[in-house]
Amino acid sequence: MTKKENHLKLLGINQQHIYDCKAPVQVEAVELVKAEPDIFGRPQFMTPTTLDCWQLMRDKAKLDSIDLQLVSAYRSIEYQCNLIQGKIELGRSIEEILRVNIIPGYSEHHTGRALDLTTPGFDALEESFEKSEAFIWLTKNASLFHFTMTYPQNNKFGIIYEPWHWFCNEE
Repeated sequence: MTKKENHLKLLGINQQHIYDCKAPVQVEAVELVKAEPDIFGRPQFMTPTTLDCWQLMRDKAKLDSIDLQLVSAYRSIEYQCNLIQGKIELGRSIEEILRVNIIPGYSEHHTGRALDLTTPGFDALEESFEKSEAFIWLTKNASLFHFTMTYPQNNKFGIIYEPWHWFCNEE
């Protein structure tokens, strides 16, 4: 049994959960560079190309009076496991958790190319972000910087709507 399989088993993630997951397996990034800290002051990492695309997009948004802020970037498989474990310890069922958190090994954050974003005046990781000027700006401009929103409403992966989650397609 691999380390990842052992982690999944310990979390109570079984073969049916994996079968039901419509998202593709994601490979952990090998080359990461340090980006600015997130809104919580935690250090963040991403691939070099993603950092370049992010900085260009953030700077252009700023020129347009939009303040894009980083909530999170790279997450290891182990970090994803710990995130889920913490929710289990709070008494949540694995089925409830997997409605909002993807199975470790399937998160785009493992690639170092996914960013969760917010803007002042909006709570992080909340659907209300879609009502922000930042979200409107992203929907019009993010593709110019090689970013797309992976989880729009009713997405093919069955993941909840995440207007804050943007993936860099340029690598």
